[in-house]
Formats: sequence, C-alpha cells, structure tokens
Amino acid sequence: MTDFARSFRQLQAQERKGAVWLLGGAVFLLVAWLVWAGAARVSLFEESADARVELDGATFPVEAPFLGRIVLTNLRVGREVRRDEVLVELDSMPQQLELKETQVRITGLEAPLTKLRAQIQAEENLRAAEEQGSVSSAREAASRVNEARIPAQFAEQDLERIKSLYAQRLVSARELQKAQSDSDRMRVAVHTLQAAAGHVPQDQAARNREREVRIARLQGEIATLEGQRAALQADAARLDYEIDRRRIRAPADGRIGEAVVLQVGAVVPDGARLGSIVPVGRLLVVAHYPAQAAFGRIRAGQRATLRLAGFPWAEFGTVSATVTRVAQEVRDGKVRVELALAAGSSFRGTLAHGMPGTLEVAVERVSPMGLTLRTAGQWLTRPL
Repeated sequence: MTDFARSFRQLQAQERKGAVWLLGGAVFLLVAWLVWAGAARVSLFEESADARVELDGATFPVEAPFLGRIVLTNLRVGREVRRDEVLVELDSMPQQLELKETQVRITGLEAPLTKLRAQIQAEENLRAAEEQGSVSSAREAASRVNEARIPAQFAEQDLERIKSLYAQRLVSARELQKAQSDSDRMRVAVHTLQAAAGHVPQDQAARNREREVRIARLQGEIATLEGQRAALQADAARLDYEIDRRRIRAPADGRIGEAVVLQVGAVVPDGARLGSIVPVGRLLVVAHYPAQAAFGRIRAGQRATLRLAGFPWAEFGTVSATVTRVAQEVRDGKVRVELALAAGSSFRGTLAHGMPGTLEVAVERVSPMGLTLRTAGQWLTRPL
C-alpha cells in the first residue's frame, strides 16, 4: 500500500467522522429548538396608537348657550376655577331692563292692595262696632217695652174695675170709654215698642249683608291684583333665569385646560365651544382598540406599557399600567379601555392630562411553536 492510498483512506475517515459530528450537532440543535419552542413562553401584545393620559373624571366643556355679545371674560388657560364661578358673561341688558320694569309694576301693586285690605279691615271693625251697638239698642228697646208694659197692665186692671162699676151703675159711660181708650192706647204703645225692638236685629242683619257684599267686592279686587302680581313675579323669575343663563359658570372645580381667545364686545354663536375645565382627580390611561382586538383578549388585571409621544422611551422610560376596565359597547368602531397607573414606572418626567402615546397590553403568553402554528394557520386561511 502506497503512502498515497493510506493518506486517501485517512482523509475519507476524517470526512465521515466530521459528517457524523455535523449531523449530530444538527440533530441536537433541532431537538433543543423543539424543546424550547414547546416549553418556552413569549408574550403577545395588542397595541394602540390612540392612547392618552387622562384624569379620573370627564373634562367639562364650556359652551355658549346661545348667540350673544361678550361683556365679561375670565377664560385663561391654566387658571384654577371653583364650581359656579362666572367665566364668561353675555350681554343681558334687554332682559335687565325688562326685569326692572316688571319689578316696578310689582311694587306699584302694593299700594292699592294695602288700601283695599285697609278698607276690608275698616268694614270689619265697623261691623263689630255696629253689632255691639245693636246689642245695646236691643237691650234698651227691651227695657222700654218692659217699662211700657207696667202702665199698660195698670190700664187693663183699671178698665176691668171701671167695667165692674159700670155694671153696678156706679160710673158713667164716659168714664168707661175713657178707661177703654187709655187701655187701648197703652196696649198700642207696648206693641209699637215691641215692633221697634224687633227691627233692631233685622236692621243690623241687613247692614251686615250689605257690608258682606262690599267686602266680597273688595276681596275680588284684591284677588285680581294678587293674580296680576303673581303673573308679574313669574315674569320676573323667568327674566332673572334668562339673565343668569347669560352668565356662563364653571361646571366643576378644576383648571382651565383650553380656552378660545375672547375679547369684550365679540359675538359668539349659539353652542360655540369656548373652552374646557379639567377637574381635579387622579390620572389614568385611556386607550381605544378595535373590537376584535379588545373583546375576549383584553381583561382587567393585565399589565401594559405606555410609550409617550414626544418622550423617547430610551431617554425618558415608559409608563407602567394595569387594565382596570374594558367597555362593553363599541363606539365609533373602537372599544374604550381604562388602565390604572402602576407603581414602579420607569418614566422620568411629569405626567399630565392629555399626554398622548402608544399603549401595549400583554394579552397572553404562548409557546413559540403555538405561535408558529397559529401564524401558519392564519396564513393558510387568509382569503386570496
């Protein structure tokens, strides 16, 4: 065997040994990759570029209720305001003039009302005085009747005595006629006094009826004037409400987040947005996702990361958050997702309401093998 043959066989043996090692290494790598692909876990994220930092509470808009000319404005971005503080006032001079006229008319009704009430009170007082006088008159008339009965009874007795004497022929017929005349006169006097005593309460009752008619008429006039006053007071309340509506007030405590540049004398259209009030509260993260990305995938308790626009994450870090609430209804094709800020965020800056960014929510953890098979299945079932 020559040296060349031996060298050639040695080279072939080395080549076979290298191929075995290469094949063994490939098999090992394949087995290792399969083990990793089946056992390892990777996170899947749902990303939304429609995310921002908001306050836990809706921003309150400041709008013009109707067309008007500005006479006062306190809208300045960043200024702290209190609830019901006047921010903008629109011209209300026509309503104020009408309100003053109405108030003058209301005041003008007080004098006749006072006069009518005084007349009623005077009628009541006069009726009480007349009734008291009527009682006294009735007692006096009764006394006169009693006084008249005494001589009438005496005349009746004297007539009976004269009749007895006349029957005995002891007195003349003239004396009998005189006694009869005196008795009749006394009896008529008693009847007259009795009739007069009976007229006292009747006259008082008639006067009371007349007075009640007058009082009822006065009360009717008072009711008419009070009705007019009530209508004017309702008009005054309406005008006062219209004037107050032209004072645009802060709907809540907070800070003016945005404001239109307004000048006194400018005219604002009906429903114009003049600014907004950012209420005091804690910050949270709000993002909007397509329905297919949110329903069944994003749930409360999932971790998320917010990268703020304008703040490179390599320099400023990111904001950590946790999903707290997922809306159950779709609005404008998107689903609202709310997240609470988590402790330990790496963001090096100050968070403020309205800061936009991109949000990533870790929705699930799957194996690389499962992810590969899922991707392949989606690719195969994708319509051509």
